[in-house]
Amino acid sequence: MDDTPKVSKIKTIRPETLEFIILYNQLKGKAFMGNAQLSETLGFNSPSSITEIIKSRQNIDPEKLRIFKETYSEFITGAKTGLIQEKNTDKKTEEGIPMYEISATASGVEVYNDINDSMPVGRMNFPGIEDCDFALPVWGHSMYPYLENGCWVALKVIHDKKILPGEVYYIEWGEYRMYKRLLAGDNPEEVVAHSDNTTEMIGNRLKYGPFIIKIADIKKLCLVKDIHKKHNH
Repeated sequence: MDDTPKVSKIKTIRPETLEFIILYNQLKGKAFMGNAQLSETLGFNSPSSITEIIKSRQNIDPEKLRIFKETYSEFITGAKTGLIQEKNTDKKTEEGIPMYEISATASGVEVYNDINDSMPVGRMNFPGIEDCDFALPVWGHSMYPYLENGCWVALKVIHDKKILPGEVYYIEWGEYRMYKRLLAGDNPEEVVAHSDNTTEMIGNRLKYGPFIIKIADIKKLCLVKDIHKKHNH
């Protein structure tokens, strides 16, 4: 059990911080691809500084906001929004979907690092994933044999949170991010997060036991559409 105290939100969020959060959400994926790129542009030492601001754990320095608005002024005014969206659509069609090489954190469960702190390491492009949004690797063995450690998964974001019971999803809720097969719960407002690996045991208990998640608590729901497994040579 992780006893590390969680960092709470700051008591007073300054107006410039609120302005930055609003602009960040509007421009992400258009003016910049992720926190790694943005932190370098603004002169932060780590992408996690951006995450802390977006999660209202610290205020942004007014000078950083000035640099942000100056750098992306054309995107903020909307002069190039239509053009950028058109280019992004063409790029996705021609070159496939972005691949983010995020890793699992050191914990008792397979929790992944924040995708917002990563930049694409490449693009995945093969028939059948045209409607997918991005690709992530698999770390760990909780979903073996369906998902093998090290394979890449093409994901489609499900915005309306409509879950097909029995399908495998990448889910984010609270501070957790992981792959799980979602089964119908006894309560229609809940699902059972099931791990396919039912062979590994700790004592007389499953190492990757099922647990309940409230659908309302799921922040991001992505359906696993295709799997690119590693080849053994």
